[in-house]
Amino acid sequence: MGVLVYLIIMLPFLIFAIVLSQGKGAFLLEGFHTMAQKDKEQYDEKALARFMGKMMYGYCFCVLLWILNEFFHTQWLYHVGLVLFVALTIFLLIYANTGNRFKNSM
Repeated sequence: MGVLVYLIIMLPFLIFAIVLSQGKGAFLLEGFHTMAQKDKEQYDEKALARFMGKMMYGYCFCVLLWILNEFFHTQWLYHVGLVLFVALTIFLLIYANTGNRFKNSM
């Protein structure tokens, strides 16, 4: 039963990762789609989408570890996936919000 739940969680993450990694679908990113058009033009939409796509692949890997944990009944896979999930989230927050990495250089 747990494997099915994790697969249901992983499938939308994977679809979202594929769309974003192609540089499309930035309008689906929370915060970006609520910006005024004037503010959106300051950002490199494709670079932001590709970065978020890579992060979504990372989250899919974490969920895959949780699935493998269910198959092999080893608690350490779950813990590794959880630590990676938290580390990836912290990295995402710091990297995306510092250094103006996704601002257009005008």
